[in-house]
Amino acid sequence: MAAKLILDDQSIDLNVIEGSEQERAIDITALRNTTKHITLDPGYGNTGSCKSSITFIDGEKGILRYRGYPIEELADNATFPEVMYLLIYGKLPNKEELGNFNHDMTYHSMIHEDMKRFFDGYPRDAHPMGVLASMVAALSTFYPENTPEDVDKNVIRLLAKMKTLAAFAYKKTMGQPVIYPQNHMTFEENFLNMMFAVPCEPYVIDPVITDALRLLLILHADHEQNCSTSTVRMVGSSQANLFISISAGIAALWGPLHGGANQRVIEMLTKIDADGGNFKKYVAMAKDKSSGFKLMGFGHRVYKNFDPRAKILKAASDKLLNKLGVSDPLLQIAKELEDIALKDSFFVDRKLYPNVDFYSGIIYRALNIPTRMFTVMFALGRLPGWIAQWMELRNEPGGRISRPRQVYTGENVRKFVPIAER
Repeated sequence: MAAKLILDDQSIDLNVIEGSEQERAIDITALRNTTKHITLDPGYGNTGSCKSSITFIDGEKGILRYRGYPIEELADNATFPEVMYLLIYGKLPNKEELGNFNHDMTYHSMIHEDMKRFFDGYPRDAHPMGVLASMVAALSTFYPENTPEDVDKNVIRLLAKMKTLAAFAYKKTMGQPVIYPQNHMTFEENFLNMMFAVPCEPYVIDPVITDALRLLLILHADHEQNCSTSTVRMVGSSQANLFISISAGIAALWGPLHGGANQRVIEMLTKIDADGGNFKKYVAMAKDKSSGFKLMGFGHRVYKNFDPRAKILKAASDKLLNKLGVSDPLLQIAKELEDIALKDSFFVDRKLYPNVDFYSGIIYRALNIPTRMFTVMFALGRLPGWIAQWMELRNEPGGRISRPRQVYTGENVRKFVPIAER
């Protein structure tokens, strides 16, 4: 199959590539060499930057699959380490493989004692995402990559140490001593213990909370070529090491239009609560373009139907709040907004359904995760997807460094004028 481009009476044949789910792309690789033209696509919304076998999304039908497995099945049945293994190695592990994988991640959870001193250099009010990005980058100075075996070890090291770095970053903001990882705990238990335990006071781990955390991590594990994932791949295309590439992804995720969106949901709910909880006022403002107000956590750039992750989290949030018996005015406002968005024609006709950021913010708050840690939690879940994408890029034969083009709109050639004549 081929496409034909007519340009200045010149006909150019372009190959059409079809993916395994019948997605089609026009291959313009040779366009510039043939015509000296480039394509312009701000934000890359219509540009395929790669071929990938990791994640499939159909936004029209509300489909999300990791390596062919529907997200609904993984959410119901898989552990987070199983999903990590699936994304990175391309298949679900058998019992022995999963046992070895869990063992390796458990016994690489500690960070070098010298790295603990780094935390002392940050201000107490430092944002944990800034701390996390710089600490992941610092791992590259402790674990260089000179051989493929080094890369394999560093994948395990990063998967294991990320939760430790995230929890230590939180403890720093709280002014509390760090809690070391425990080898007898599961991934989720270990993280919660490092976050909330304090010396001389045992922390009781609630299985309801660990399961909610498992679900959130799985649902955030990968999402195709979004901003942070594309950043990881672009940085990795220069053959930058794993830690630096992932650090760049963390930086991209930090932005309020990407990973910071669930934090903005809670900030919006806080604003409504401070205004007497009058959510109907803010719904009316959202419908009025001149107000400049936007309801956070509604609609999605990719999904034109209900986000499948949001469906799962909606059910989970209802179940979790009932089990925990949480009484929180912000959560009540959230439920009122959700009810309006699912019934009001203004939202339904525009497909502005509550999205994954809306429900994840609600659940994180119910789990007592501080608002400033929300994006860190997102990064913790997204890590295996970033690693899988980085490895896929590095293993491509004939891989080339990313180098987008531009259309220059600046001044034409000008003659330099000495300062005395200006």
